[in-house]
Amino acid sequence: MGGPSLRGRRATTAAVCSIAVFAAVGCARFDDTASSPFTPEPTFGSGAEVQPKEPSAPSPTAPSPSVPDDPCFDRDPNVVATCLDSTGGLVMLPDGGSAMVTERRTGRILLVTPGEPPTEFASVPVDSGTDGGLLDIALSPTFSEDRLVYAYITTAVDNRVVRIAPGDVPKDVLTGIPRGDVGNAGALEFSRPGELMVLTGDAGNPAAAADPGSLAGKLLGVTSLAATPTPPRPAIVLSGLGRAGGVCTDAEGAVWVADRTVLEDRLQRVRTDGTTGGAPVWTWPDKPGVAGCTVAGGAVAIALTDAQAVAVLTTDRETGSVSSAPALLAQKLYGRLGDVTISGEGQIWASTVNKSGGAPVSTDDRVVKLPLPSGGGGFD
Repeated sequence: MGGPSLRGRRATTAAVCSIAVFAAVGCARFDDTASSPFTPEPTFGSGAEVQPKEPSAPSPTAPSPSVPDDPCFDRDPNVVATCLDSTGGLVMLPDGGSAMVTERRTGRILLVTPGEPPTEFASVPVDSGTDGGLLDIALSPTFSEDRLVYAYITTAVDNRVVRIAPGDVPKDVLTGIPRGDVGNAGALEFSRPGELMVLTGDAGNPAAAADPGSLAGKLLGVTSLAATPTPPRPAIVLSGLGRAGGVCTDAEGAVWVADRTVLEDRLQRVRTDGTTGGAPVWTWPDKPGVAGCTVAGGAVAIALTDAQAVAVLTTDRETGSVSSAPALLAQKLYGRLGDVTISGEGQIWASTVNKSGGAPVSTDDRVVKLPLPSGGGGFD
């Protein structure tokens, strides 16, 4: 379908002072001091072989954070992993207490757990010469049994989705997504067990995003997940998108899409019937750099890369509408953020991208847990 019309909407009302983000086993409450009204930021101008490994040896670039004199040791108790290269995707594992994060430029997929050094799950050769590389991952809905991971990667000729199985080379799931000098970012999320949502960037060509014959600037529904040298063309769910931010799903089966356009950053919701309601749920004319997103209960959390924060929007569960300005969490606390996920305890984890256009500290890039209120667990 065609892209919805643009709607300018400035976040001028007071920010929500306290946001409850619900997960399967509880609800996280965030300290008022971690939330503040949004303030505009300055304007910022083929399938490779891979051999996935069972986690064993610690990552050579990320020594154990338990040693205080280690250069990769971070005294912040909310830091989960340190000394990563610039990150791509971040996804929580089924245990709810550890996550999988990608390094965009190196093509490594790492398992990260609090108090333990990262371990390598797989390494995928990628072309990261522009803003491409290993951009996102999604776990198979039956990951606990099959250990399958789907990855959005950049090659020398295109952007594509590959399937990674332990002990095997990657298999192409979707190829031919245009690549460009910019706009190669993409995101993955299963909307249901048999359908993988693929968010593609416009590859720096807005005309391609509006072209139904191009896979650029689209939200695609991929239902053929078997390995094949000639993957079938997917269904186009949404078109006319700009630079890909993130894609996530809610409990009602709706799909949330964040992207960056020339005029604004925006958040859209695709209902289960494939419609959007004709306008974005929220827009940011100040373009803070929307990136990865996650949904839990009645809230959507979105990493804002250039604003160096996570925005949390409370939503109506049935309509998906947003009636108040987003609350900002951890603003300028960890620098540029690229993706977010929800732990089994209902806490937001985020990955940093300070080595891509930021001002990295000695322990960057990192995976962090957003601070909870002091004095008490912060769970209902």
